[in-house]
Amino acid sequence: MWLLRSRGMVYKPIDEVDLGPHSDELYISPIVKATRMAGFSVKLFAWLLEFRIIGIIFMYFLKKDNLIHKLVSFAEMEESPLFVPLHPSQEPSKREEGCIGSNQSPCDRIQQAAECLSSVSDRSSSEIEHGFRHWTIIDYSKAYKSGVVTPTKVAEQFIRAVEKSSNPKCNMSFFINYDEKDIMQQAVESTLRYENGKPLSVLDGVPIAIKDEIDCTPYPTTGGTTWLHKYRPCKRDACCVERLRSCGALLVGKANMQELGAGLTGINPHYGATRNPYDTSRITGGSSSGSAGIVSSGLCPVALGVDGGGSVRMPASLCGVVGFKPTFSRIPHDGVIPLNWTLGMVGIFSGTVEDALITYAAISGEFVSDQSTALLPEVRLPFLKSKEISGDIKMAKYGKWFNDCHDEIKLCCSKALDKLQRSYGWQTVEVTVPEIETMRLAHYVTIGSECLASLDPFLQKLDKSEIGWDTRVSLAIYEHFSGVEYVKAQQIRKRQMHFFNKIFTKADVIVIPTTGVTAVPIHDDALKTGELDFITAAALMRYQIPGNFLGLPAVTVPIGFDKAGLPIGLQFIGKPWSEATLLHIAFAVQAMFKSDYRKPTVYYDLLNST
Repeated sequence: MWLLRSRGMVYKPIDEVDLGPHSDELYISPIVKATRMAGFSVKLFAWLLEFRIIGIIFMYFLKKDNLIHKLVSFAEMEESPLFVPLHPSQEPSKREEGCIGSNQSPCDRIQQAAECLSSVSDRSSSEIEHGFRHWTIIDYSKAYKSGVVTPTKVAEQFIRAVEKSSNPKCNMSFFINYDEKDIMQQAVESTLRYENGKPLSVLDGVPIAIKDEIDCTPYPTTGGTTWLHKYRPCKRDACCVERLRSCGALLVGKANMQELGAGLTGINPHYGATRNPYDTSRITGGSSSGSAGIVSSGLCPVALGVDGGGSVRMPASLCGVVGFKPTFSRIPHDGVIPLNWTLGMVGIFSGTVEDALITYAAISGEFVSDQSTALLPEVRLPFLKSKEISGDIKMAKYGKWFNDCHDEIKLCCSKALDKLQRSYGWQTVEVTVPEIETMRLAHYVTIGSECLASLDPFLQKLDKSEIGWDTRVSLAIYEHFSGVEYVKAQQIRKRQMHFFNKIFTKADVIVIPTTGVTAVPIHDDALKTGELDFITAAALMRYQIPGNFLGLPAVTVPIGFDKAGLPIGLQFIGKPWSEATLLHIAFAVQAMFKSDYRKPTVYYDLLNST
């Protein structure tokens, strides 16, 4: 194959790359040369790739046609590789006012976060009449304290709602596993604490779902498979789950997900296609599909996901909720299936920014046995008591990238940006973000290589018939990434880290749409085999990669809908450790657009229906 070596890109030294608005750097929109496949065509493709010689030939031309050879495999660059996107501590900005001590308990952290919120948190009649807002953690806590409802009654209503969502007529496929007995036992214990006037925190009795990539007893951790839990048993809660449990959270089960996180539709042949509450004929997005649908439909105010390639922010946007991914290593990864060591991060789905803040306060911070977190900066929280934020916020915008999406998304996001500038006085700084398509391909090489390396001990023992067909294709593709390609991808990571750090000397955040398209239809031919639609996948992931590849914090907030009534999100990527600034910005955006929020078609009101 070296005789057929493609000519690779020769990259300029990073100091010679112009990041200004008039840069001559070439913007390459994702060039994906692959047809959509489902049903028999997916099976055939999997068989061909798994044949050694045929697979090598197929993959050579796939890499060549999709520019992997040119931009990654045979590229030439001076930079040394950067294997882990760890960031040094930085001085907090003046907007990052609240500080959580490393020795505080999760309950104390939540109390401090609750004090950062406005005292007015209940849904007013005008909000219900003119807009829509999810019930919040504070709403649940106040309802429990007042005796209007109990955690036990909410748990009963939750179980009925899940049963309704799972019947053949609805078939939302939100959960892989939930245990009625365990849910009711937790709820009874929480109810007793409220009756005795001793709730553990505002999270006490609040239902929270956990993506089935995160350990949460008494459930097996399947990773969306039918087999992984047999080789990797769940022995205890993940650190983030343990912290939620210590605060009294009602842990209601394991959310559905794309098998091994190897896709973006949320279609799982083993556990069903998670359907979008705004249109049940559409996807939720993946891989944290169930978590997004659960929050959007009102079953839980909060759910945890894992974001390795936009797997929290992308489905959050498609389902009209908040999706928040902190800085790499900000939330301990202990007890999470290591599908991608240097890319994945536990992230938060929530109906509101306030709930993202409370949950972030509970689960963030150092993990004693993890040496990589030993030098983390202190967790800082914003005061979300005013929708307005000082007018010196500077948002970096790369026009060619920002506009490379569906026309309705471009129009909605552009109008939102104009409105934010007029109302809050925020400024837009025009920049160039170079080599975006190169970064996307380098991320793909990285996530595929790390996933395969992580699963290799299990795959050696496994009958391939236990793996979904679309996942078999992904794993077969990953096998054709070489060590040289992995190292070159890390050289590209080093280049991008330099570019983004330089942009952040001029701006507080980078603003972009969250996805290039809104939720696409679920096709019947994909239900049993999954599907391969690399063109749609590239559009869904177009704006996700920097947050994962560079370990940067990012948040998506709903800002509107397309003509079909499908949600559109606006995303902000922040400097390392700038979670407080991001949450304050997200809160201001939410305040600006919440009057336009709409109730999903599938929605369960657990507080009013009990």
